[in-house]
Amino acid sequence: MASPWILLEKDVFNPQNERLLEIIHVWKTGRKRKNSILCVVVAACRPMQLFLEKVKKADRGDQYKMTDRWPLKDLKLVDGKNVNQECLEFELQFDKVYKWTAVSADEKNAFIRCLWKLNRRYLSSSIAFVSTPSCILEGKQHLQEVGNASAEAGDQAEHSAYQEMTPKETADMLKLMEEYEPIVNNSMAFAEKLSKDLQVLDEANLQAIISSEKQVTLLMGSIDEALAEVAKVEETLQVYDELLGSVKQQMDHIQQGNSLLHQIDSNHEKLTNEILFLMSNLDLSEKHRQVLSRGDLSSPSKVKACIAAAEALSSCMNVQIQPGYRKLQAIAEQLIMFETLKQNFENSFISHITSIFELQGNGQVPSRMQQASELISSTHGPYHDDLLPYTPLMAWLKNANPILFHDLPKVYAWNLSRLYEREIKAFFELARMLLLGRTKECFQEGLDKQVACGSRQHPRFCLADSREGEEDELDRGNVVKMLEQVLRELQPLCIAEQRFIEQFFMLSQDAAAQEGLGLPAASKGGKDVAFPEKSHWPKTKTELEEQPTQLLSEIFSSLEPELRGFIDTCNKVQQFSCLQVLVTLNDYMFEMQGSSAATSSSFLNVVLSNILLLAKNNFNKCICVLCKEIEEAKVPSRAKGGILPFVSRFEEFVNFSEDVFRWAQQRGELDKAHTKLVGSVFSSINSLASANLKVNTDMVMMENFHHIHCFLYQKKIQCLESKRREAKQRYHEHLERYVTKYLGQPLEKLNHFFEGVKARVAQGVKEEEVSFQLAYSKQELRKVIEKYPGKEVKRALDTLYRKIHKYLSPEENLLPVVWRAMEQEFIQQYQEFENLIQHCYPGSGITMDFTMEDLLNYFISITQSSM
Repeated sequence: MASPWILLEKDVFNPQNERLLEIIHVWKTGRKRKNSILCVVVAACRPMQLFLEKVKKADRGDQYKMTDRWPLKDLKLVDGKNVNQECLEFELQFDKVYKWTAVSADEKNAFIRCLWKLNRRYLSSSIAFVSTPSCILEGKQHLQEVGNASAEAGDQAEHSAYQEMTPKETADMLKLMEEYEPIVNNSMAFAEKLSKDLQVLDEANLQAIISSEKQVTLLMGSIDEALAEVAKVEETLQVYDELLGSVKQQMDHIQQGNSLLHQIDSNHEKLTNEILFLMSNLDLSEKHRQVLSRGDLSSPSKVKACIAAAEALSSCMNVQIQPGYRKLQAIAEQLIMFETLKQNFENSFISHITSIFELQGNGQVPSRMQQASELISSTHGPYHDDLLPYTPLMAWLKNANPILFHDLPKVYAWNLSRLYEREIKAFFELARMLLLGRTKECFQEGLDKQVACGSRQHPRFCLADSREGEEDELDRGNVVKMLEQVLRELQPLCIAEQRFIEQFFMLSQDAAAQEGLGLPAASKGGKDVAFPEKSHWPKTKTELEEQPTQLLSEIFSSLEPELRGFIDTCNKVQQFSCLQVLVTLNDYMFEMQGSSAATSSSFLNVVLSNILLLAKNNFNKCICVLCKEIEEAKVPSRAKGGILPFVSRFEEFVNFSEDVFRWAQQRGELDKAHTKLVGSVFSSINSLASANLKVNTDMVMMENFHHIHCFLYQKKIQCLESKRREAKQRYHEHLERYVTKYLGQPLEKLNHFFEGVKARVAQGVKEEEVSFQLAYSKQELRKVIEKYPGKEVKRALDTLYRKIHKYLSPEENLLPVVWRAMEQEFIQQYQEFENLIQHCYPGSGITMDFTMEDLLNYFISITQSSM
């Protein structure tokens, strides 16, 4: 298993580019033992930084994580707690005191020693160490241990006078013994030989000592002479110092004077630069001052001169100068002059531009609009061209005085709204006349007539005869073409006005980025030129989009009401014109969203969205009124049947709407309307069951459901497929009821008799015992059968056929279908009567007066006689 040191370096410090110097396992003194590790680390960055970090194991696994970190430069005190005896506790004082207990004394001593070394080498001994013996700090043994070691060494010296030979001495001894190997065996001779050699060496040493003593005496004499020469040199240098002392003082004075002269030159240069900077940046030419004082904007050349003067004035006023300079009289007078010129020119410019706004607002509607035979909108291009040269001055005013500038768009909107109100009113008046193809007086009479035909609440949707006033109806395509032309004429008008106000009043992002007239791009004279405060400028894209839209809503305040009135007029042209209006507006909005006009005119998008919502509301009202009138429609009691009026109305609406929505982008509203209308139609048809009609109710419901089924099958409308299947089912149900009801008329008594027989059998009477019932005896059966001979049956069937033929509507052509169903049901009834006779009256020999073949011949002859 890897040691903690290796794991810490791998998991904690190497990823942080740090090097581990020392670790100690500790826990907080006086608390429950929870082991942590204090680590001394050094960061690899420059300058070198030392840290003390607290690390502990993660909750799971052998991973370590750092929990605390202190810079060692913030460590103030290390208290080792080692006063008289070793102690595992110690304290570290940063901003607060941290008390720790070490796991072992060796780790504690090594840790404190590491801190002491780092303190001396890198921290200039800024950390105080208390209660820590110097032997621990310097890495020495305890004093007692040192004394014990000395005593042991003395004992060893006493017991042994010899020292162990070194390896070199051993090698020399072995070499000597090999050299004198022959005499080694004779120890006495060998010892004598060694004594002689030692004597020779002693004599040589003595001679060397005597000769070296003479050399030492010579050396000492030379040293004394050198010291005497050094004393002479020092005396000479002292004389030179005294001579140069005055020269040094003079040079110091000269250097100080030069420093003052350099400072004077530097100050003079700075002052000159400042004066040149102020003169160059706060100087406004006489020509510009005169132009700003007059404020003459009567011609394009004078407008350009005012723009240049305003730019120069803005450059002068935007210069950043020291606050103290403003106390200088010349600068204060210059700044006052700038402010006076600015205010005078602001008043002149605002007065001039406001007069232009008023003049444009008092303009008249162009005569070409009043006399035109086709719909054309006015153009404000000349008005915009008159104002665009003043755009740089508008940018200057926005920077110079945002409060005054803020009111100008409102003044422009108020004046131009009057002109637009007159033009838009004339435009829509002409559109109404071209839509209806009449004079204004006839147009008003036609509206009054349409209002009179309907209810007070919903005059434009009535269930009166749809053909009434057919000679006054126009071509249904005229509404679509006129509405499309109105929208096409309004779009460039709104886009042009929006682009103009965005450019002229700096309301778009591009204009806001380009504004800032008189704000130099670079510094002048070495000084930074600050830009004016722009807190009044719109900062977000939403604000930049909302401002033009709000301003255009004030300028075109009459556009939406007039457009709503025109939509109402379109709705009154035809009964279901609201469908054409809805489709036209919806398709136009889709076309705008796919083109660049969607982003060019956010205001027009808002207006058309509101109008589209109005068109949807009108369409929904139309559907609600139509549904209500269908549900409340009453069929006259003397009606002869056939297709009901509200079914025809539903068919007329579907044909019209499908024609209008044929190429529409969306038809979700129409599908909802179809579903709602067909539900009302079904509900009204179902209500006929409780109506007191002269004709058979099932016949009327059968014909109408059959008509609806055929109509929906022909149209193939996806959302009405379920209703088509339901109509088919209801048609078959009412056909069956109708046939069943009229089936008993030809053989009414016979049918009644056998109904009683079936009732007895159902009550539990056996079939062969039915003939014993008095009311259903064989004699009674014979009496009933005698009343229906073949001729009588044929005559009754012929009467039934004529009756069915009389009440069924010819347009549905249901007579063959009904008669065929009647034939099949009658034959089935005949077979049922024969079966009852065989089972309930066996062996009686009773039979019907006519056979199956006779019955088929009756039906064939009746069908052929009616063709």
